[in-house]
Amino acid sequence: MTWEFEGVVFEWSGDAAWHFVRLPVEVAEEIRDALVEPPRGFGSLKVEARIGATEWSTSIFPDGESFVLPLKKAVRHAEGVLADDVVQVELTVRAAAEGDEGQS
Repeated sequence: MTWEFEGVVFEWSGDAAWHFVRLPVEVAEEIRDALVEPPRGFGSLKVEARIGATEWSTSIFPDGESFVLPLKKAVRHAEGVLADDVVQVELTVRAAAEGDEGQS
């Protein structure tokens, strides 16, 4: 299944700065309800994501009642995305049997 939503890009600072988009709680609930297989390590789920014309394979990670989608530097640069921007995201959860190529 595929979900489309808007989210705000935020920067989490630690040893290295990471950028994420938090999924709306309603979308996270729909994803959990649609799961056929249990999540992987750390509760992560493999996904295909798209912002603008840029598509990539990654994982979403649990964050309270929701999930966060990490935004690679290459994606942010290709789409001109900065912290605090609102982005339109298309997200498809991948089956665990699919390959891990392109994981981040």
